[in-house]
Amino acid sequence: MRVWAVANQKGGVGKTTTTVALGGLLAAWGFRTLMIDVDPHGSLTSYFRLDPDSLEQSSYTLFEAAAEKRHADPLSLVCETGTEGLSLIPAAIALATLDRQSGRLEGLGLVLKRAVNDLQAHFDYIVIDCPPVLGVLLINALAACERLIVPVQTEFLALKGLERLRHTLSMVTRARPTPLDVVVVPTFFDRRTRASHDSLAVLRRDHAEDLWDGIIPIDTRFREASRVGLPPAIYDPGARGVQAYARLLEMLVQRPAADSREVG
Repeated sequence: MRVWAVANQKGGVGKTTTTVALGGLLAAWGFRTLMIDVDPHGSLTSYFRLDPDSLEQSSYTLFEAAAEKRHADPLSLVCETGTEGLSLIPAAIALATLDRQSGRLEGLGLVLKRAVNDLQAHFDYIVIDCPPVLGVLLINALAACERLIVPVQTEFLALKGLERLRHTLSMVTRARPTPLDVVVVPTFFDRRTRASHDSLAVLRRDHAEDLWDGIIPIDTRFREASRVGLPPAIYDPGARGVQAYARLLEMLVQRPAADSREVG
């Protein structure tokens, strides 16, 4: 089983779209795929018409059980998305309280890693949608995954978010027993604008060692797919954005995480 996390310490860069797009493609390619939403905003959860404000069972259940020194079966939290082969552990807004609790609670740093281990026999891929802030949830995702996918909107402020994430990685990944494979993915690329071209040039100059050599273009089909709650690959397999994610996924699947490089 392969475990990927999708993260950036800036919101609005295409994190949830990347999770849904890759998850939908993995399922379409025949892989048993689970998405885990650990972002308190619950955008991934809402995408599939579940309400983060009212769910009784969610990824928060795992942390709640750990705090109470009991075991929660992660398989019991899995929801179907309506797409064959694609499942979801949804988020709850209560995840936002974890950072306030973590100072007085022990053992919350490896909750997701333990859950992922319990799910090995049931899925081929797990993709974790992370919150855009450094805290116990992002640390959990970094501990659980073998590969970190970093969507970066091709505009100046998003590049600053990447810098913050790289600083976080340099601190957090020292505690990992194995290196973390990082793939930076340029998103929202608009070839008509100077800002997109300039931002991509900066990414190629400053982050060449981790940068995927393609781009994810702006594509209104992503918005239309979210409106009907379908992965983009199911809604419109021929969309240019879907084709771009397919090229990204081909690289991710073919490149083993054993080729990981230290981040620092």
